Amino acid sequence: MYAIIATGGKQYRVKEGDEIIIEKLNVADGEAVVFDQVLAAGEGADIKVGTPYIEGAKVEAKAVESGKGPKVIIFKYKNKKDYRNKKGHRQPFTKVKIESIAL
Repeated sequence: MYAIIATGGKQYRVKEGDEIIIEKLNVADGEAVVFDQVLAAGEGADIKVGTPYIEGAKVEAKAVESGKGPKVIIFKYKNKKDYRNKKGHRQPFTKVKIESIAL
């Protein structure tokens, strides 16, 4: 069985045992996380689709680790004007392991 959940402004297709990297959550490593915004769930021809969410459905997960992604360099410059601006950014993330999908 799989489910499509919404978190951090994005949608993820998950099934039990999956480890996914999502936008940072305010949880400690090893703590339980519950996603109640389930857009669709099921298997094969037996799929439930929510309007927009399935009533009473939830996906339980456990936070495995938190960290930062790879560095992205932002470099701006204006030709012939002696203007250069170099910045770096590392997006924070939380890695979660899906434990159960309940309808």
